[in-house]
Amino acid sequence: MDVFRTLIPSRGESAVALGNFDGLHIGHRKVVSLACGGAAEGLLPTVLTFAENPRMDLGGGAGGRLLSQEDKIALLKEMGVKQLYILEFHTVKDLTAEEFVEQVLVGCLKAKKACCGFNFTFGRGGRADSAALSSLCGERGVGVSVAQAVLVDGTPVSSTRIRGLIESGRVDDAARLLGRPFGYRMPVRHGRRLGHSLGTPTLNQELPEGFVRPKFGVYASRVSVGEESHLGVTNVGVRPTVGSDRPLSETWMPEYRGGELYGSSVRVELLRFLRPEQRFSTLEELRRAIKRDGARAGEYYRRPLHTAE
Repeated sequence: MDVFRTLIPSRGESAVALGNFDGLHIGHRKVVSLACGGAAEGLLPTVLTFAENPRMDLGGGAGGRLLSQEDKIALLKEMGVKQLYILEFHTVKDLTAEEFVEQVLVGCLKAKKACCGFNFTFGRGGRADSAALSSLCGERGVGVSVAQAVLVDGTPVSSTRIRGLIESGRVDDAARLLGRPFGYRMPVRHGRRLGHSLGTPTLNQELPEGFVRPKFGVYASRVSVGEESHLGVTNVGVRPTVGSDRPLSETWMPEYRGGELYGSSVRVELLRFLRPEQRFSTLEELRRAIKRDGARAGEYYRRPLHTAE
């Protein structure tokens, strides 16, 4: 997959999925799949998205990120996207709707098919919608496919809804809307090695700035180390028993027998909220609680993931 940061001319005629795709949830994936379907017509499956949520440029609240750019790129590649344009929003935000279609879609991306969600807006001030896209593209011989809302439990899937679930600890429900477990990939940093002294060595990772903040507490988790997955017990928070000056993700892998992972980029997926953070009177009480958490986490780790897809 080719990744472009500027409007480099497309290698050929394309089918383009348009959107921010901040979480690549199952609604977003429906839009991208429409573009990927263009491959059957000889079109290059293409995505045009943005480095940051456009709402930030427009003065609105964007909420915490659900997905790192690295993970977004990897997921789109898995879906079959051949060209990915990740633009700075300010480079196109002042284009009128007609200029966007003429200069970007037709002129640069050589689009023969454009795909978007039902609530897609574009053009200066976000004043044009999917109906305007259909009209402007139709005048230029470009087909348009509009994906309707995906409902789960009778309510549309949205990034805002997913953030709310994660912030309340309902990561298993969030996974149904994402189509995969919620997680993050971050470098492992050195800690105080308290876990080693307790017999429960942990991976210490700082939560990224601007990322959605999971409810503080203990989670059953899945940890990806290279090509292998391992059972994890992850504490997200400020470690009330021993203290921390910033929110951390600390993960113990009860069954891991490999080497040190300091400096490695490791992915942690939160599968199930087990309990809130708790202050213990002694380190021995903390050690026993961690061991109990490990037994409970193993039960959830071995269950199949049920998503809404």
